[in-house]
Amino acid sequence: MIGVGKIKQYGNVLDKPLTKGKQEVSLSAFAFLFSELVQYNQTQVDNIGELERRLEDAGYAVGARVLELLCHRDKGNRRETRLLGILSFVHSTVWKVLFGKVADSLEKGTEHEDEYMISEKELLVNKFISIPKDMGTFNCGAFVAGIVRGVLDGAGFPAVVTAHFVPMEGQQRPRTTILIKFAEEVHCH
Repeated sequence: MIGVGKIKQYGNVLDKPLTKGKQEVSLSAFAFLFSELVQYNQTQVDNIGELERRLEDAGYAVGARVLELLCHRDKGNRRETRLLGILSFVHSTVWKVLFGKVADSLEKGTEHEDEYMISEKELLVNKFISIPKDMGTFNCGAFVAGIVRGVLDGAGFPAVVTAHFVPMEGQQRPRTTILIKFAEEVHCH
């Protein structure tokens, strides 16, 4: 047979390496599907808060599955048990799998002990979206906030996760900051 041994066959889709998955969905296909997700949910709600909540819920389901997949493939079904470990995992591993690069920054909040921020200069879900004036502060980053919440929840680190625009001096578009506020039962020391 031609090519025997050159292409590794995987009996189970879960065993397929994640690094090969990056090229499976084109950016234009993702942008189209995400746009459809936003437009569909927009017809189902009365206000921006509800729309962001629905996007966060959709992201939460993605985050829970991404955690399961990454723990199965990369960590031998082990999960991170340390707070800084799970934050680093989200900031680097999860971000790289989903967006092809590590997040721009991970910072501890200065005002509250239990807050952390992941910042992205140009978050992929906001990159191709133009927001009408009447929608004001609508942020598609709510979808990514949901993904982060799904990963953290699944790993045993419950948190409230929200997306915010932060204006940057000299930049036309604001950066997106994913604010993570851990629940009281999570020890942040």
